[in-house]
Amino acid sequence: MTAPSRRTLLAGALAGSLILAAEGRARAAGQALRVVASSVPHAEILHFVSETLAPDVPLQVIEISGDLRPNALLRDGDADANFFQHVPFLRAEEAAMGTRFAVVATVHVEPLGLYSRRARALADLPKGGTIALPNNVTNASRSLTLLQENGLIRLRPGGAGIFASTDDIAENPKGFRFVEIAPPQLPRALDDVALAVINGNYALEAGLEPARDALALERAEGNPYANVLVTTQALAGDPRIQRLAALLTSAEVADFIRTRYRGSVVPVRA
Repeated sequence: MTAPSRRTLLAGALAGSLILAAEGRARAAGQALRVVASSVPHAEILHFVSETLAPDVPLQVIEISGDLRPNALLRDGDADANFFQHVPFLRAEEAAMGTRFAVVATVHVEPLGLYSRRARALADLPKGGTIALPNNVTNASRSLTLLQENGLIRLRPGGAGIFASTDDIAENPKGFRFVEIAPPQLPRALDDVALAVINGNYALEAGLEPARDALALERAEGNPYANVLVTTQALAGDPRIQRLAALLTSAEVADFIRTRYRGSVVPVRA
């Protein structure tokens, strides 16, 4: 049996996508702004924007699932914008795809967290235990930096920066082993590893509350991994994109993020 095509997967996602606009509003075909987003917190934030702040802004949110690649959908014209990623991940994608997108709004930080079901504190982690990391370059490097900041490893001086890998570990006092797993699967790995480094959105989707459940979290202040609204260069000046960008960076959205996520997601706006 052949694997479903990307367009087949997209059709399935579109069929189940959430239309965030006033019910029954008449729209011409193609009028709604198609935004690919992670379900938590990105789609929830978009829902708040459309339903509470601007019912006149027609949004069609395509929630990420399966093998959908949001930046490929954007490149190929199957979406108008996406809201799921931070800039270092975007730049790595651009380099791999040979294209350039436009960042039109910087919205929030989802602090990366260290989680364990076997230890109540980082000091309790067993020698030789396995640590699960995200399997993409930017988030794996980000994870190693967080492990270093919490005294679990030390990276070699002048290492690879945002492209650091396990090869850059200079000291590993407890002899931890490392395994890389697709980010959405990391919460499921908690029963099988000593520690997992999990992105905030996937922790929330799994029912974890980062501010409560993580043994350690990234600092939000000055964090270079803020999540952004991304579109094509051609659509960057589109009035619908510009309106959505303004709404996502508004004081009302910042207040919504603080209230709903209680420190697990942190708005960039003060």
